[in-house]
Amino acid sequence: MQAPVPSTVRWPLPFFARRRNAQCRRALKPVAAAAAGQDRPSVLTGELVTLRPLEPEDYPTLARFANDVEIALLVGGRPPTPDALPSVVALYEGRREDPHTLGFAIIANNDPGRLIGQCALFNQHQVARTAELGILIGDRDYWGRGCGTEAVSLLADYGFRLRNLHKVHLSVNATNPRAIRAYQKAGFTEEGRRRKHLWNDGEYVDLVLMGRLRDDPPPA
Repeated sequence: MQAPVPSTVRWPLPFFARRRNAQCRRALKPVAAAAAGQDRPSVLTGELVTLRPLEPEDYPTLARFANDVEIALLVGGRPPTPDALPSVVALYEGRREDPHTLGFAIIANNDPGRLIGQCALFNQHQVARTAELGILIGDRDYWGRGCGTEAVSLLADYGFRLRNLHKVHLSVNATNPRAIRAYQKAGFTEEGRRRKHLWNDGEYVDLVLMGRLRDDPPPA
């Protein structure tokens, strides 16, 4: 089944300018709510999830996700580490100021306003037109429901159509088969492995490298 295509693409002008100054950030908040649960501008909307700009009120939930040991092991990279709220705030504020990083909150459409994760395009290469993709579904109630696959599809489609990217790539622990299946459903192909590259939960594990080209056939 083909991954859902974004049904809505709306870019409020302040989104592109918000890194310039705090006034632009404040302009992101609409004057009045258009409907209950829709008090912030949506950016990319699919059938299951909506991607919108990350806001400071999201940080406590993201800090809770960051301190979940099981999630940290699935994501890989560094060992699970206690992260106080100020550290999480500094991390995401730094990403907001980074011109090579575009981060989004992932909101469940069946519960408007419920933050279930975050995703981003980062390490953008202006000459090669490539970017790395990262995603985290931290709300366990939404694991295995296709939300991650759709969020990846929305974000990759945004990169190809609106940022003129040639390729989107990512890396994932070999011990995270659920994530690998989600990426495959979103059109990503395994390109190689770094053998025994990460220390994760008491063992060395492979790091799987995956990518998707703009000219690749759409996901089946």
